[in-house]
Amino acid sequence: MRQTRREFAGLAAAMGAGLALGCATPPARAWSERRDLYPQGVASGDPAHDSVILWTRRAPDEGATSYRLTVEIARDTAFTRVAARGVMQVSADTDWTCRFLAAGLQPAQEYWYRFTDEQGNGSRVGRTLTAPADGDDRPVRFAFVSCQDVTNGALNAYRRMIYEDARRPRAEQLSFVLHLGDFIYEIVKYPEDGRDGMDRGRRLTGAVRYPNGKKVRNFHFPTDLGDYRTAYSSYLKDPDLQDARARWPFVPVWDNHEFSWKGYQSQAQIFNDPVEPAQTIKIAASQAWYEYQPARVIKQSPGDPFVPPAVTNTPLSNLDARGVGQEPNNIAAIHALRIERAFRFGKNIDMILTDNRSYMGPPINDANVPTPDFGAYPESVNDILDQGREYPGGAPATIRAFGDTVVPNPQKDAPPQAFLGVEQMAWFKDRLRAAQAPWKIWSHSFGTLNWRTDPQNLPQEFAATWPSTEYGVMSRSYTIENAEIFGMIRAEGITGFAIVAGDKHSFWAGYPSETLPPRAFEPVGVEFITGSISQQGAAEVQALTFPADSPLRPFYVHDRPDGSKQCAFNTMLLHGVRAALALRDTDDPAQARAAHNPDCSPHLKFLDLGGYGYATVRASPSELETEFVCIPVPNERAPGEDGGPLRYRVIHRTPLWRAGARPEMTQEVVEGDPGLSI
Repeated sequence: MRQTRREFAGLAAAMGAGLALGCATPPARAWSERRDLYPQGVASGDPAHDSVILWTRRAPDEGATSYRLTVEIARDTAFTRVAARGVMQVSADTDWTCRFLAAGLQPAQEYWYRFTDEQGNGSRVGRTLTAPADGDDRPVRFAFVSCQDVTNGALNAYRRMIYEDARRPRAEQLSFVLHLGDFIYEIVKYPEDGRDGMDRGRRLTGAVRYPNGKKVRNFHFPTDLGDYRTAYSSYLKDPDLQDARARWPFVPVWDNHEFSWKGYQSQAQIFNDPVEPAQTIKIAASQAWYEYQPARVIKQSPGDPFVPPAVTNTPLSNLDARGVGQEPNNIAAIHALRIERAFRFGKNIDMILTDNRSYMGPPINDANVPTPDFGAYPESVNDILDQGREYPGGAPATIRAFGDTVVPNPQKDAPPQAFLGVEQMAWFKDRLRAAQAPWKIWSHSFGTLNWRTDPQNLPQEFAATWPSTEYGVMSRSYTIENAEIFGMIRAEGITGFAIVAGDKHSFWAGYPSETLPPRAFEPVGVEFITGSISQQGAAEVQALTFPADSPLRPFYVHDRPDGSKQCAFNTMLLHGVRAALALRDTDDPAQARAAHNPDCSPHLKFLDLGGYGYATVRASPSELETEFVCIPVPNERAPGEDGGPLRYRVIHRTPLWRAGARPEMTQEVVEGDPGLSI
């Protein structure tokens, strides 16, 4: 059903956007492209079947107080068939950015758009696409990305994405790019803070410099709205990121680095220093994100400018059942911008996007819980710490960490580890239940697949590093929330459940399950995690920094006879510790896989902790096809229009399964060599 002008006007107002609808607005002055006056380019986002958000930034000339921008969206590149126009004032209140809702458009159509000021100075021309109508069952393809850092690498993955997409038939081209967060990195090292302008093998570019900021050790952190705005405006000068945002609509969510690397809710943390109340910084980070992202999100103030609520930096208090502080300053800060949302994309996709950081509970207080030298927690210890006071049968007063070591349980009275919060969890479950498309896709910033291995199978030479008979868990698990969601999916017979995620700087394919062997392994869907666009992954860092004389090195870095290095961490997590040792002893991946422990990681089908690039999804009525496009380490901007060579291309195909059946994916290596990732 087509919406009316009144309905579109109400929708635009709710999002704080201007409205471009029809052609009643007079044409702009003769457009003359001046990209230098729009240095962050143009963008579109959150496409619906009849509308899309359009964005730009008109940089101010000296002495300017505002500009009157006209936006035009047309069916052709020459703008002879204009579908909608709109007019809006931009000023310093929004850092000279603007957001339009271009409405009254046709489904599944390609459009072009541009912005023009009063003098006829125009932006570059952008391209965007509307979503298919709800009943359109044609296959849909989209990309998902995360973790880009212009201060220590290049965004070659976007140029590869553009190169490949432009050469596909129109029906097989990408419809949108889902950005799963870490669009910026708030932690910045300047070139002068690294030895010879380098850090961990990479050149520091100096692309971001905060006007204020603070320096902690050798890194710089934002301290106010101007700093966060500077980060976005600096990132968006990258030509490959600009070209990508000008080619496709983006659908963005944030992860942690848009606010604070180790922060949660409205609390910031730098490295392992004490947590700092940071409501004002959380709101500044949210405002800058809102100003620079074309998204259908809800802020608390009317109109286009983001009016920050008045808050005082205050510690968390009065935690609810999932660890969200109910103190008014915290609530005001985390509710200042609501980015959780859901949308239908044709007949094949229902997409649900959650905010996994604003409602995340405080981390585990495990400073007094000893960790075995191997670097993991026994699974039973992990569950006690992770589940807090909701541990089945009651949280124990003490924990037997390993062997005869018994310590008080620091989480006995704490809420379980959680990231959705009570309100968002209820909303998520309602949206999942209501989803009618064959594929229900959860856009999850960091994913649910567990980092687990089997140190109980270590040979005697390593026995002292793991005095336990259990599997070892190496990451936060969020077992209570995951069990609530996965249990609902299984109990209610929901099929076609898929998770797409980022954050881990690595490619993963697998099956979400509440528990793993020796407990029940009951997959409820499929999950895919994309490698980073550019930020360093574990394999790259470990190859550079893992101590050469450490007895644990064979489980992380495989030193080959020719002097090259491979990521043994992949092998250990996929196949177990015996497989990693077989790789050390034979330098033969086949013999390493022959030592596979089938109960170690049945939830993992693919893992590359050294993977950079992006992933795509093709959703049809009967199959979900996910492709990993992996590029070499993006140290520098690659020459040529293709963005440089590929390392590999791997496809996983999942047929739609029946209620009660187990999802099964197949794997095809299409190009290149994924090495120890399978």
